This record gives sequence, C-alpha cells and structure tokens, in this order.
Amino acid sequence: MSVVEIRARRGRPTTAKPATGGRRGSRSRSWAPYLFISPFYVLFLLFLVVPIGIGAFLSMTEWAGVGSPKWVGADNYARLFDDSSFYTAVGNTAIFTLGTMCVVLPLSLLIALALNARGLRLRDLFRTIFFLPVVVSPIVVALVFGLFFDQRFGLVNGLTRAVFGAPGVSWLTDPFWAKVVVIILVLWRWTGYLTMFFLAGLQNVSHELREAAEIDGAGPVRRFWSVTLPQLRPVTAFIGVTVLVSTAQIFEEPFLLTQGGPGESTLSVAQFIFRAAFQRQELGYASAAGVVMFVAVFLLGRIAIRVFGAGENR
Repeated sequence: MSVVEIRARRGRPTTAKPATGGRRGSRSRSWAPYLFISPFYVLFLLFLVVPIGIGAFLSMTEWAGVGSPKWVGADNYARLFDDSSFYTAVGNTAIFTLGTMCVVLPLSLLIALALNARGLRLRDLFRTIFFLPVVVSPIVVALVFGLFFDQRFGLVNGLTRAVFGAPGVSWLTDPFWAKVVVIILVLWRWTGYLTMFFLAGLQNVSHELREAAEIDGAGPVRRFWSVTLPQLRPVTAFIGVTVLVSTAQIFEEPFLLTQGGPGESTLSVAQFIFRAAFQRQELGYASAAGVVMFVAVFLLGRIAIRVFGAGENR
C-alpha cells in the first residue's frame, strides 16, 4: 500500500505537486491580449508614425528625390513662412473650408429630413441619386463641371443668356468665381454622402419623445429644435469634424478643375505641396509644408472635437 493511500485512509490531506506547465501557461495567457491587438499597433507604426518621422526629418534637409539629403536645419521653415504663395494657399484653403462647412451641414440635414418624411414615394431612388456623386470618378466630375461652367459654350452661361439675357460669367477664369465653382463642386460631391449619415441618425431618434412633444402641443419646428436636433448631436459632431479635416486637405477638386488658377486664386495647401515636390523636385521644402499642414489640421481637428462635442455622452 502506498503512502498516499495510507494517508487518505487516516484522513490526512494529500499534497500534489504542481504541474510543471502551469507557469508557462499563465505567461502565454498574459501575452495573448497583446498578441491580438498587435496588428493595429504594427500598422499604426508603419503607416503613421514612421512616415511622420521621415517627413519631419526630410523637412530639415534639401533633397531632390535622388542622392543623399543635405541637412539645412530650419531653413525650409524660414523660407516657407516668407513665401507669399504659401499664404495664398492657406487663405484659399480657409475659404474652401469655411464655405463648405457653412453650407454642407445645414443642406445635408435638410435633405435628410426630406428623405425621412413619412409618405415619401420612391425614397430609395432619391437616396441613390443623392449618393451617386460619391461613386463617380473625380476626373469625370471635373470634366463635366468644366463643360457646365465653360465661359463660351457652357450650359450655365447658355441658360443665363437664354432666360435673363445676361452676358456670360467668366466662371473658371475669374478669381472669385473660380473659388465659387470649386466650392459648388465640393458640395455636389459630398452633400449626398453626408446626408446618409444624417439619415441614419434620424432613424434612431426616439419616436416616443416625438409623440410626447406632439401631445404637449409642440409644433414641427419646436419638435425639431427640442427633440430631433439634440439627439443628432453625435452625428453632427462626426460630420462636422470629418468635413473640417477633409476640406482642409482639399486637392482633387481645384487641381482637376482649375489647376490652382487663374493664377493662384484656387491654389490649396495640398496643391502647394504637390507643386513643390513633383514639379520643382524640392522634397525637403514640400516636407516642411506638409509638417506645417499636419500640425494645423491636427489642431483644427482637436478644436472641432471640442466645439462639436464629439465623443461626449450627453
């Protein structure tokens, strides 16, 4: 009879040796969460942190894309803040951003309210029509808008002459009207896309609160301001921050439609960086402008998050 059996019969507790693989198993379990989330951090490091670091380094150099970069320190930044074209690009980008923000938010909300109305027929068709500009190629959109706003043969000038008898407007060759056309193009492309977000938010508005407000005698306008709009706050915050950050980096619309002209009247900061990097082969100078743009967009995004209350539970 073994010692363990004798102790069991006498009522004494038996002691068992711990498994040799227990410590290793606990260690593997403690590392398992980090292993599962590691792809995000690897991709974050490779595609965000490393490019930012390389861009910051190149902004301190003079480099044409070949050979070894020449260290110049802060000379690129000094030159950048003394460049009138850069200030023109910043001013144009601010106009595009403010012009888009002031129109696209209320316009998208109004269209979403109309599409969400009870008894609306062909609702899915209207949603598809409003969303269609998002999936159309930007090159096709720019070509169509160029034909519409052509000074001599454009559809817009043809209508103004036929209806009002007014002379044609120099849409793409006048500095003021060229900015207006770029803003119209941005609105046409993205209003339907943002409308879908508002429409999704309207689907989650509490019907009980609407009915309670209606029973209390609140009219449609009062119900909108007191019930619907407060519940759309998270969606409005998301759209506001997205529009601000995206429009601050605008490139495709003015580049394809006016190439930054006439002169530099529609030149954006992203176009300024493109010209410096790929037309003049001044990659160090373009990197300095890119670093300034990154810092400005980051700060604007943080301010917009505070203003719109994104991420807050209210």
